Amino acid sequence: MTGGARRTGHAAAGSERDACLAAVARAASADAGGVPVELLGNYLSLLADAAMTGRRPRRAELDAVGVLGRRAAEQGVSTGRVVQLYLSAARRLWQQLPQLASSTDSEVVRAAADAVLHVVDSAVATLAEGYGVARRELIRREETLRRELVDDLLRGDSDLGGLVARAEPFGLDLARVHQVALAAPRRRLPDTDAAISALEGVIFDRLGDRDVLVATKEGLLVVIAPADAVPPDRGARGRESAGDLGRLMHAELDRLPRGGPWQVAVGRPHPGLYGIARSYEEAREALLTAQRLNADTPVIDARDLLVYRVLLRDQPAIVDLVQAALTPLRHARGGAQPLLDTLDAYFATGGVATEAARRLHVSVRTVTYRLDRIRALSGYDPNDPRDRFTLQAAVYGARALDWPRQPLPGPAS
Repeated sequence: MTGGARRTGHAAAGSERDACLAAVARAASADAGGVPVELLGNYLSLLADAAMTGRRPRRAELDAVGVLGRRAAEQGVSTGRVVQLYLSAARRLWQQLPQLASSTDSEVVRAAADAVLHVVDSAVATLAEGYGVARRELIRREETLRRELVDDLLRGDSDLGGLVARAEPFGLDLARVHQVALAAPRRRLPDTDAAISALEGVIFDRLGDRDVLVATKEGLLVVIAPADAVPPDRGARGRESAGDLGRLMHAELDRLPRGGPWQVAVGRPHPGLYGIARSYEEAREALLTAQRLNADTPVIDARDLLVYRVLLRDQPAIVDLVQAALTPLRHARGGAQPLLDTLDAYFATGGVATEAARRLHVSVRTVTYRLDRIRALSGYDPNDPRDRFTLQAAVYGARALDWPRQPLPGPAS
């Protein structure tokens, strides 16, 4: 055979091999749910060489497979599908080697199988390693972008157009009505990953993974969620509460081995970009107010603390009110605290003495006696509608100022 004929024969054989490998690649891609055949690279050629000659892949060739693993991660192809692509390609290629299937020499077949399996093992391991590296980099990058986005959303003073574009990859529609919930652990957690993972699991399961963000800020866990996606939970007042999101969060966080007891504060729902910042400020202020009140309530609804926000904004006025309406109660036997507790329970139960007595674990006679003492010492009647408002505001103020455990601010303490 002349040299030209040999070259023509080699070219024909090479063309036939390329066509066979291309067909195998397409079939493997279909097996893996349409994973791009480009992610196979030269993998099929490595398998064919191993089957026919026993050649082991070189380091550079395996490094190229690792690059393909990184590319698969960047394209959003799952690990399972890209591995299925490689395994299916190996299986289908083996079926296209009739010289091995019809061989009567078992040692030849065994050697070929060993060489092919070595390539599969090395390539899939390198592929997974490259995929894992890329995924970790993507996660770190996404976490950085998420943290920066959350910071800007909660600050509320960033460029609206830029925020809309940055929020879109996270599935956040800034035109919707959102609310913000903050979860505070008993002490700062050394690692918040477990808490974030737990929250993401339950939040995404109940609310969906679009339009919801879970992150951390200043040692607190932050959840931004659309208000209309929160499962309704009507409270004792017969209305849907902004705290429903908080109860969902607290139930999950309470299962964690660290961080408890958790305290969750939920801001009111507000529309638009600036509504997120407003809801966050309400939740943060609710946490701070609860701390000032020494309240151990696990879930705090910001709307329930609005009265304290009003009172604390004018501290001299509330100090004056407590001084005028409640300091005379210090002259009662046992001091002012039992009388304050009675007023608090009485107002909380709508002025029902029997229910107040049950809450205080005292007799109804004790409650009525204390109400009489309050009237006599302060000059305000808890059963008079005009006096009741003054006394209730004063009780709220005393709680906010932690009086009588702490002296009133200013010279009139």
